[in-house]
Amino acid sequence: MTKFLISRIESLGMWSYQAIERLGFAMRLFWDSFYWLIIGRRYKQRVRLAQVIEQVRVNGFDALPIVMALSFVVGMMLSIQLLYALSDFGAESQVLLAIAKSVTREFSPLITGVIVAGRSGAAIAARIGSQVVSQEIDALKVIGIVPVRYLVLPPLLGLMISMPLLIICADVMAIFGGALFSVQKLDMSISAYMLESFNVLVVGDVLQGLIKSVVFGIIIVLVGATTGFYVTGGAEGVGKATTSAVVISISFIVLADMIASYFLTQ
Repeated sequence: MTKFLISRIESLGMWSYQAIERLGFAMRLFWDSFYWLIIGRRYKQRVRLAQVIEQVRVNGFDALPIVMALSFVVGMMLSIQLLYALSDFGAESQVLLAIAKSVTREFSPLITGVIVAGRSGAAIAARIGSQVVSQEIDALKVIGIVPVRYLVLPPLLGLMISMPLLIICADVMAIFGGALFSVQKLDMSISAYMLESFNVLVVGDVLQGLIKSVVFGIIIVLVGATTGFYVTGGAEGVGKATTSAVVISISFIVLADMIASYFLTQ
């Protein structure tokens, strides 16, 4: 029993050490990325605009169909549930306000973050992990290319640009989804519903979602890159890293969403 307890404590200590080490590594990646963004030109390590645009396309534009489709479904689902809940209080007219604010503040950033984490977070981890296994990272260093500037900075900038754009599209689609189900109950036209929804929103509602989206984008890239750089064990290790990147990214996104919601609503 004593040996078992000691082994459990040792395992917990090792896990804690590795978690702190990877957190520090992720923070160093973030710092180094913007360091090379600022002074990269001086050392012939500038980030190319074409790389950033490509990341915006891959991580943003390519994810747009699934983000819009799921946001539409979420908006309709909220409409169904809120109409049912508020009907007990005779407050069906407040559905419009509730959907508009909950979508822009909470649901659009969260749903989009989870989708992008599953797509881009896994892709970043797999790409960097496969290059670690095949020793391409060492080859980049040999030819004078800084791996962080080449592998981490472009997707980081790409997601920081594309995530707010995805959020705006998700907001519109979610409100439209809510409108399709609610207009009959509220005796309104779809155009009137959409116009009234945009009227009840204030800048802070939309801005809260946009701030969250940038934070989520940073989390996705840093978790994916950190997991990729720590890959060991060949192809099997790449597969495990991909799975870990998605799970860890979503976990941190939910945690960051809770923290941001608390401070942004004070």
